Amino acid sequence: MSRWQAFFSYSFRPFFLLGSIFSIVIVALWLAALHAPMGLPPMMLYWHGHEMLVGFAMAAVAGFVLTAVANWTKRPAIHGAPLMLLVASWLIGRVIMGFAFAFPPVLAAVADMLFPLLLLFLVGREIVSGGNNRNYPVVFIVGLMAALNLLYHLSRAEFAGFGLVQERMAIYLLLHLVLLLIAVIGGRIVPAFTGNWLRMKHGPEVKMPVSNIALDIVALVSMIAVGIADALMPLYPASVDWLLISAGLAAAAHLGRLLFWRGLATVSNPLLFVLHVAYLWFPLGYICYAASYSGFALPPSVALHALTMGVIGMMIYAVTTRVALGHTGRPLLASRSVVIAYGLMMLAVIVRIAGAFSTNYLSMVDTSGLLWMIAFGIFIYVYWPVLTTPRPD
Repeated sequence: MSRWQAFFSYSFRPFFLLGSIFSIVIVALWLAALHAPMGLPPMMLYWHGHEMLVGFAMAAVAGFVLTAVANWTKRPAIHGAPLMLLVASWLIGRVIMGFAFAFPPVLAAVADMLFPLLLLFLVGREIVSGGNNRNYPVVFIVGLMAALNLLYHLSRAEFAGFGLVQERMAIYLLLHLVLLLIAVIGGRIVPAFTGNWLRMKHGPEVKMPVSNIALDIVALVSMIAVGIADALMPLYPASVDWLLISAGLAAAAHLGRLLFWRGLATVSNPLLFVLHVAYLWFPLGYICYAASYSGFALPPSVALHALTMGVIGMMIYAVTTRVALGHTGRPLLASRSVVIAYGLMMLAVIVRIAGAFSTNYLSMVDTSGLLWMIAFGIFIYVYWPVLTTPRPD
């Protein structure tokens, strides 16, 4: 098998690698925009969020979900020409959106909708054809992502009187939808990976992680309520009451889930422990959400970045470093440089949150962005041969 064939043999290979490269590029562009002499153009207000969600997060979703679908359905993994077409659609969207303000909104919308629609088609086809009823909600969530991306573009084009309010609504709903998908998938893989390792290390009698259905339901339902209330806030300020209650419930439920998963027993395994650390940003983020709307002197950006950089960024980093090893037949061991990168990612989140309280705001944002880019640079350096060469076996 050639390197080219290996690279397009599984979706996680191109999307994990290209998504990581893109995350560095988009953060660098955003930092440059923040330092523009004339300040940040109003039209870029939600562009950064869109590209981090559709460009970065959805690339990771495509890489993970299409790889997992092959295991769920026992069907051959999407590879070769169909995968190349999906990657090309993602690349087209990123290039056009990188220069979105130089193109008519309709052209940008058409180019950027290719990727989510094709991803929806492939995920839906595989799950439905495989009779995998349990994962129909994943198809529904991917479909909603595509619909919200369309709403974003309709708002940018000021279609039917839409504008910045609807643009914000699309981005915030998309954000909370990505968080919901991570909570669903994290609720499966974190306790499963932890249980497998504990059983292998300590034998069948070891105390295992457990899932609590009641906590799962409360966590997911309260997340949906937070997302809707957050998105509707500019139109319905009274939704803040729902947000407060829902955010408190979400924080408690996610913390409860995490406590049942025996994370502290995995400290000696960084590749596994980082999943628990990343998931910890769920309760921290929702606590910050509740606090920021309860009269405390806590800017909403603190909660926003706890959930975006903390949950989405760190969970993507944690999952990609593990999945890339496991699915290429390599030992599940994090190298020293990757463990350092985990620390850099955590520090990037903390610095970004602390920036909200600093008089040197831009310097803190710059530092956080630099830490993020270094961490993903380490990932690219370490995992380039892993993702672009055939399995060693």
